[in-house]
Amino acid sequence: MAQHAGPPDGGWGWMIVAGCFLVTICTRAVTRCISIFFVEFQAYFGQDYARTAWIHSIVDCATMLCAPLGSLISNHVSCQVGIMLGGMLASAGLILSSFATSLEHLYLSLGVLTGLGFALCYSPAIAMVGKYFNKRKALAYGIAMSGSGIGTFILAPVVQLLIDQFSWRGALLILGGFVLNLCVCGALMRPIALKEDHKSASEVLEQDYVPEAQKQDLKRMSICSPLIKVWSHECLCYCSWKEYDFLLMPGFMVLSVSILFMAYGCSPLFVYLVPYALSVGVSHHQAAFLMSILGVIDIIGNITFGWLTDRRCLKQHRHFCYLFAVGMDGLCCLFLPVLQNFPSLVPFSFMFGYFDGAYVTLIPVVTADVVGTSSLSSALGVVYFLHAIPYLVSPPVAGCLVDTTGSYTASFLLCGFSMIFSSTLLCFARLAKKIKRTHLQSLTNDMGVKQHIWTNGAIAFSVTAELDQKGVEFLAVDTNTYSNR
Repeated sequence: MAQHAGPPDGGWGWMIVAGCFLVTICTRAVTRCISIFFVEFQAYFGQDYARTAWIHSIVDCATMLCAPLGSLISNHVSCQVGIMLGGMLASAGLILSSFATSLEHLYLSLGVLTGLGFALCYSPAIAMVGKYFNKRKALAYGIAMSGSGIGTFILAPVVQLLIDQFSWRGALLILGGFVLNLCVCGALMRPIALKEDHKSASEVLEQDYVPEAQKQDLKRMSICSPLIKVWSHECLCYCSWKEYDFLLMPGFMVLSVSILFMAYGCSPLFVYLVPYALSVGVSHHQAAFLMSILGVIDIIGNITFGWLTDRRCLKQHRHFCYLFAVGMDGLCCLFLPVLQNFPSLVPFSFMFGYFDGAYVTLIPVVTADVVGTSSLSSALGVVYFLHAIPYLVSPPVAGCLVDTTGSYTASFLLCGFSMIFSSTLLCFARLAKKIKRTHLQSLTNDMGVKQHIWTNGAIAFSVTAELDQKGVEFLAVDTNTYSNR
């Protein structure tokens, strides 16, 4: 495996994009289409909205909750192995679901097992795109993530036809065979070696942030057998001090809190759009068509926002593009309760689908801008892990509100306000960071500054202040503020 100085921005990378495109079809698009089974499950098992909604919640929750496991297997075994294993687990879950005799059976098979399989595939495939692309990263992610939209566009009417022809059991069985294509996607994920991913143990030991006691422990372990030496240096040191050091970055903390509210707001709509459309008199095929519209417009949002945010004028403002898209989706949810017929629901599907595709594309891009390429796989595992609890609780909470109030208004309003709060929180955080940066620059300009660009992108300021006659040298370093400049 050849070592590259940086991402090649092409070549086999386009095959990685194609593989990730298929992964998003087989995972996220299939998950969205589970909402089409909602009415079938509810009628067959005779349960209320809240209990039936747990199926979709558990699928999404397991997918995101186990995302760090997918990153772990990708980092320490192989991305190919992880995706192939995930494909077999997801297929087995769907096939077993076709024999379900109760909702509890579906909770385990369609929820836990299929969700676990999707988790082993989703975050490693997305991280691989980030390793192969840098200059055209947003465009590559836009194409790769558009699989969710085009998959929803194609699968939504197909799944409805399968249900009509073979019942929900036959439809799940066929989907189980379709999801086996994840094994083919895994075979495409050829690993790439980047210089920044292979920092030697000796270089790590030289870092100042490694405690002296830890250095001594590692040095004592290095005199043992070669196997223990490799394990201690490459796994213990690297994993402990490099893979997850981004967790303490203020920028990543704010992004994480924002994602919690965003995930809570976006999930119920994919569960309840079809039931809501049916409740206002829309036919089954028209309701499925709304999901198709949402899916195909999602593709346009993926690709156009990916292309636009790669332009020089917007590349430095990806965070604001992301929060704008999230806020617009929140506004769409607020207006949904007043839309009472099919012609008015079609524009909603256009708007919500477009901005959903936009911010989904920008999640890995923004994460990479915050933590860097070397930590992207682990960071994406954590980011998608943060989706788990909101995905688990939001559809049942929305279902309880529907059961209690007899309408969808309260559920959709809660979703809309949650997404708007997510966008507002990130906006204020970015503005505060910009004010802090401006204040620091003004201070340094007043004192006489010499800038030194370090190899990791940070900027060191050597400031000589006339505080006394001897002169004092100060070193002001803010890696969080200046690492992306």
